[in-house]
Amino acid sequence: MRFAWGLVLFLLSQSLWADVQVNNVRIWAAPDSTRVVFDITAPVKHQVSLLTDPYRLVVDIENTALNRQITQPGAQDRYLQRVRGSGREGNDLRVVLDLKKFSRTRSFLLEPNNQYGHRLVIDIFDTEAEEQARVEAIEAESFDKNKRDVVIAIDAGHGGDDPGASGPKGTFEKNVTLQMAKVLARLVEQERGMRAVLIREGDYFMQLRQRIEKARRYKADLFISIHADAFRDSRVYGSSVYVLSAAGSSSEHAKWLAERENAADLIGGVTLEDKDDVLKSVLLDLSQTASLEASIDIAEKVLNGIKQVGKLHKPRVEAAGFAVLKSPDIPSVLIETAYISNPRDESNLRSPVHQQKLANAILRGIKTYFSEHAPDGSLLASRQHVIVPGESLSTIAQQYRVSLKSLRDVNRLRSDIVQAGEVLTIPNGHDG
Repeated sequence: MRFAWGLVLFLLSQSLWADVQVNNVRIWAAPDSTRVVFDITAPVKHQVSLLTDPYRLVVDIENTALNRQITQPGAQDRYLQRVRGSGREGNDLRVVLDLKKFSRTRSFLLEPNNQYGHRLVIDIFDTEAEEQARVEAIEAESFDKNKRDVVIAIDAGHGGDDPGASGPKGTFEKNVTLQMAKVLARLVEQERGMRAVLIREGDYFMQLRQRIEKARRYKADLFISIHADAFRDSRVYGSSVYVLSAAGSSSEHAKWLAERENAADLIGGVTLEDKDDVLKSVLLDLSQTASLEASIDIAEKVLNGIKQVGKLHKPRVEAAGFAVLKSPDIPSVLIETAYISNPRDESNLRSPVHQQKLANAILRGIKTYFSEHAPDGSLLASRQHVIVPGESLSTIAQQYRVSLKSLRDVNRLRSDIVQAGEVLTIPNGHDG
């Protein structure tokens, strides 16, 4: 108790004399980095030093006081062990970040925006070696008799410092998109010949470019970005599906949405102007043309699946300059699952039952596309059959001259009941 009072008195004495106050310290742990954000009342001069034995990062901030206790990192944090702060040389503040291992770091100041005030950001990250090891492990698991899985990269929009839009009940877009992404990933993992990669796995900030680069590292065959935006009119509702536009947005609303989503990097302290052509140029090469054609085809099939679950905001695929879709070599689609600003849509987004229905609808669109355009060398490139009304498992087995048992086994079916629209893999060879 005496220590607690001593800490309070120390914080009060420091805050009385320092020009700048640290109102909060927020920690966001990602698989390949940790971000520490100091919410400050004004810009500061600071210096960062990396010390060894043990590894620790010392942050000295001039004429600044800490007016509250520091939040500690979680046990799952791969980089940060503990954070401690103390006064130094009069009115200066020293914060020590105890590290679990050697790490690279960077620091920068952010100006206020419509969500936060002044911020000092410390990023702690590693080399790409560990992430590459994860990629290679997935690649090794993805091959079955020299035929690979189709890789679906599922991107949950926003995260960490960037909560995205919010609903009337206070639901954050970053939370529902992550929930949706995880549900969809589980469904994809259950499909033979498919593998899911979650681009954002937890509540942390990711640059738009990082999302594209992660999908590329995993050699994704499809990139799906999941969102749940808001609009100034709470009556606006429904789902929409977007692809990249190289010529301009298909509507003013699409343009407004794209500008809003592209601003996410500015919230996290990233500008797009100084990046390479992946994000800077909309006029992409011929490979982008082929990718865009595939994106449109996939988007149409996903839209057809979604409209069976709920209301659509637009009955057709929309196009806009979303930065997160600007990968020249991966077909990419952005799904606005609903408008979180609409009370009914917000309730649906919070519902696990609705999330499951929506994920199933998206999966149907994905499966339909890859049943027609399976990549060479993939398991899905083997014979496929899309069930039409009136067909049964036995008639399909007779049509392809395979046994009912082999058809059941290769598709992991527990019964002979099938539904129109399902895609079956036909076993190779005649065994009937």
